[in-house]
Amino acid sequence: MSKLIELENITKTYFLGEIDVPVLKGISLNIEHGEYVALMGASGSGKSTLMNILGCLDRPTSGRYLLEGEEVGSASGDRRALIRNRKIGFVFQNFNLLARTSALENVIMPLNYTNSALSGAECRKRGMEALEQVGIADRAGHHPSQLSGGQQQRVAIARALINRPPLLFADEPTGNLDSHTSVEVMEMFSKLNSEGITVILVTHSEEIANFAKRVIHVSDGRIVSGVYSSRTGA
Repeated sequence: MSKLIELENITKTYFLGEIDVPVLKGISLNIEHGEYVALMGASGSGKSTLMNILGCLDRPTSGRYLLEGEEVGSASGDRRALIRNRKIGFVFQNFNLLARTSALENVIMPLNYTNSALSGAECRKRGMEALEQVGIADRAGHHPSQLSGGQQQRVAIARALINRPPLLFADEPTGNLDSHTSVEVMEMFSKLNSEGITVILVTHSEEIANFAKRVIHVSDGRIVSGVYSSRTGA
């Protein structure tokens, strides 16, 4: 495997008036193509801030962030937006689906922001392929209110995959799901990882983190340990 992500002494400080609030305090980390990594920590540990920087949603205060060899930590907002569209998919706890829009239309919506040359028919074809990939193509015409929580999260995962990114972030993806459905969704991420997608999971739950192959513990803005789980060879 080759390096996908390289972080060198990343810091993030929020400046609130005359008060400086350091959140990340020197994070160095490498993630290879094809890994399945969990960032685990309590609320306020800095894991969500770290994810925002890794996902090009925010910029570090200092340090270097290389994504596939490109320095993106200091990139402009437009450049980071382009990188997100081409290389990164996001799955969140709250699904973030449009209520009056079908599952298929929700899935293909990101194609509207990528200056894609795909025709409408090609977009719908790709959307159906993404829904098939997560096992919910038979619900393509349903609105979110007609879907269970687990089905809505599968639609959200399909939407994250629509641009075929090499990197998928999942931020507390089971936070609104029951335990049985949580396992189904986590097994879906394991399946996607087995197909070659790099998955970075953000969670406070040890049970959920153990689905990943490597668990990185974040505390007080620092990495305090990194271990390979029992699923490493899965």
